[in-house]
Amino acid sequence: QVQLVESGGGLVQAGDSLRLSCSESGRTFGYAAMGWFRQAPGKDREFVASISSNGGRTNYADSVKGRFTISRDNAENTVYLQMNTLKPEDTAVYFCAASKVAFAGDDPNDYVYWGQGTQVTVSS
Repeated sequence: QVQLVESGGGLVQAGDSLRLSCSESGRTFGYAAMGWFRQAPGKDREFVASISSNGGRTNYADSVKGRFTISRDNAENTVYLQMNTLKPEDTAVYFCAASKVAFAGDDPNDYVYWGQGTQVTVSS
């Protein structure tokens, strides 16, 4: 059974940085795309970033482009989301997601496994 466990969330001030981690277990890592989504209170879940199986292709939501960086370490079965210059509007629960294909984009339906989420709160 595939499990995803996120970590690294917390309370920070605007302009600060955080790095989220997502560790996967239960299958051979490195053969499928990974993504990050977020959900703010009262809002729908939205796409943040995705990365292909070998890390060679990434995709970002316009709202985070230039501030967030997704990366992966296939040897460590882990995907990361480096978040810089955080804004109050980045406040949300951040979810890690795993697909079954080599590249996945911004459609949540492309992902089949989901973590429980980690809270990120950015104060102004």
